[in-house]
Amino acid sequence: MENSVQINKIKIGQKMPLALIAGPCVIEDAETTYKIASYLKKLTSKINMPLIFKASFDKANRSSLNSYRGPGLKDGLKLLADIKKDLDIAVVSDIHETNQIDAAAQVLDVLQIPAFLCRQTDFLIAAARCGKPVNIKKGQFLAPWDAANIIEKIQSTGNTNILLTERGSMFGYNNLVVDFRSITIMQQMNIPVIFDATHSVQLPGGQGQSSGGQRQYAPVLARAAAAAGADALFLEVHPDPDKALCDGPNSLYLDSLLPLLKQVMSIRQIILHGAE
Repeated sequence: MENSVQINKIKIGQKMPLALIAGPCVIEDAETTYKIASYLKKLTSKINMPLIFKASFDKANRSSLNSYRGPGLKDGLKLLADIKKDLDIAVVSDIHETNQIDAAAQVLDVLQIPAFLCRQTDFLIAAARCGKPVNIKKGQFLAPWDAANIIEKIQSTGNTNILLTERGSMFGYNNLVVDFRSITIMQQMNIPVIFDATHSVQLPGGQGQSSGGQRQYAPVLARAAAAAGADALFLEVHPDPDKALCDGPNSLYLDSLLPLLKQVMSIRQIILHGAE
């Protein structure tokens, strides 16, 4: 049995074209966020790749108390609503508390559950009850088969619009490793699976008061995930990652995306239809 999730005009599933979820880790300001969204819209339209724009209005799980978190719920959602309308694209953002859900559901096309909150039963159920598609980032501390418990919690509300995202597993201190078997394992739960190539090269807490990263390996993992059958790719991108206010070390340069996206789309084409 193959399941798919409809998000506006985009359908994500094992028989569908590879979709892209991309954007900056956090909303920094309106100008930068619009610049990234506009670039992604033009790029994906040019190569006919489905796009969902991602930017967090609040990053409540930063390493340090002093780390930048974003503009907050009200201002962040307003900006995302404007981008959604002006650019005609679907949008997704993290939610961290139950009191954010109603407002977020009025704007977002997908509610994203951060990895650290993926087992919070009441939070998951509250998010599911709004009826919007829910993307759960599988915790770094979970085996892929543990995701079945997460799915059961969401489905208990009657919401079957579920996406799972693989983002690497704990591998010693400040490091992650990806087991690509997890894509197939989680797809066997009849749920579309997304691969987060940029968080998978993150070095959590690796810089003491912030996370490090090895962005040079993200394209390698993205291509491998496409070959393993992932239904969508998740990439955090920025015009100048070294100056990004969050997750810069693992974010990709905007102007480096085109060759990578063409490669993963070609791999997906082979997966779906075979080599010509």
